[in-house]
Amino acid sequence: MKVITKLKLNNFKRFSEFEVNFSENINLLIGDNEAGKSSILTAIELVLSGSKSKIESIGLENIFNKQVINEFLASDKKIEDLPVLYAELYLNEQNNPSLNGKVNTCRVVSDGLSLVCEPNEELTHEISEVLAQDSDNFPFEYYAVRFTTFAGEGYTGYRKFIKHLSLDNTQINNEYATREYIKTVYESYVEQAERIKLKNEYRQQKSAFKNENLKAINDTLSEYQFSIRSGSKSNLETDINIVEDDVPIENKGKGKQCFIKTEFALKPYNEDQKLDVLLLEEPENHLSHSNMKRLINRISESQAKQIFIATHSSLISTRLDLRNSILLNSNSIMPLTMTDLPEDTAKFFMKAPDNNILELILSSKVILVEGDAEYILLDSMYTKATASTLEADDIHVISVGGTSFKRYLDIAKLLNIRTAVIRDNDGDFQSNCVDNYVDYNEPNISVFSDNNNNNKTFEICLYNDNQATCDALWLADRITLTVQEFMLKNKADCAFELLDKKADELVPPNYIEQAFQWINE
Repeated sequence: MKVITKLKLNNFKRFSEFEVNFSENINLLIGDNEAGKSSILTAIELVLSGSKSKIESIGLENIFNKQVINEFLASDKKIEDLPVLYAELYLNEQNNPSLNGKVNTCRVVSDGLSLVCEPNEELTHEISEVLAQDSDNFPFEYYAVRFTTFAGEGYTGYRKFIKHLSLDNTQINNEYATREYIKTVYESYVEQAERIKLKNEYRQQKSAFKNENLKAINDTLSEYQFSIRSGSKSNLETDINIVEDDVPIENKGKGKQCFIKTEFALKPYNEDQKLDVLLLEEPENHLSHSNMKRLINRISESQAKQIFIATHSSLISTRLDLRNSILLNSNSIMPLTMTDLPEDTAKFFMKAPDNNILELILSSKVILVEGDAEYILLDSMYTKATASTLEADDIHVISVGGTSFKRYLDIAKLLNIRTAVIRDNDGDFQSNCVDNYVDYNEPNISVFSDNNNNNKTFEICLYNDNQATCDALWLADRITLTVQEFMLKNKADCAFELLDKKADELVPPNYIEQAFQWINE
């Protein structure tokens, strides 16, 4: 079994330095925009491909860390200070002497592959001339690209140690990306010797078509004749396609293309053609909710040995087990993992109704509320109490069922997310709001509720602090129910009417104001 155990980067895209360990099955890369999810997939793909042409097509200037380039250009620009880029993949033991050695930055004996981009020593004079210029001209063109194993042996795309496939559903409508995908899938399914044989036979068939089918036409011509295009831009690998019911995939809708491409990549036609590594970029793109669930089932049942998924989808991250998550943040270069999340909590989110778990994971400050009424009014109450907004203070509000608070707190505890719980005391403040959370006595977690057992729900507290306002809305229409009883029976509707008609008059209950103060400390 071939497994990537660790990735180490230096000066690669947004990462000046970066290191992360991987699991042998599914690895979920979760993060906000510009957090580095795509960069990690790109690094893995480039190292596995051994392809200098892929580096050239992306452009070295687009792979190098921008900050380190700017720092160099602002310095004395000494040639010995030119930055070096590397990406290293550490592998489990492969029993292959060509992979094993200490040619890595950790200087440890390991199996592995590396990509290094460094100044070309043979062009030292030319580089010095470029650096002597007054302009901010970085000598990207004078860098050499090397692919080596940890044994120090060079390798190229023709010598692939790990079968892999990359699928980027953000490029689903890109003709070049589709051609590259089909070509890569074809190469992963068909051994090189067989591909060469088929390519030769295809060329012969083209030649035979010209000699047989175009002969009558060409015999009537003199100096110029018709022929069939051949060469590197017109051969079997450029002409081959993937179809469903004889319809090419590029003629399918975007969602169907995403599903077909991913499913096709996940299901090799025989045991020998199983992928070692599958890289998926946002597989949820263009998919309906039902097709998303089907795709998740395909991924979980996949025969690919190791899968890397970059996603923004809560459904994918929870259904494929949050413990497989690698969390990235645009404000930090250090990854966080959730391998220590309690098993029952991980299983809860796998089976629970669709949730906004990524909103929690990617937030620095969170307020958890118990129901719809609190959620509807909290934004307005926050502005009234703080003269600011939740968005401005980077606070996310999540409505969860009262029995689910601890599941979310397990994640907040593990990831050190500052989390305020606003809940009802349900008639027993000590038992429900203090003793119940003794395992979550953390500096970043606090539970807020009215400590008077008579004020057992949010609606009771709200009415007590805003009796005149509530009576003005509903007292005139009451026959049997009191205003408070009416509010308890129509929680969400009453909250919405208060927001719509009396938002400026509402006084937040004291325990909610305390939560607002604490979350901003």
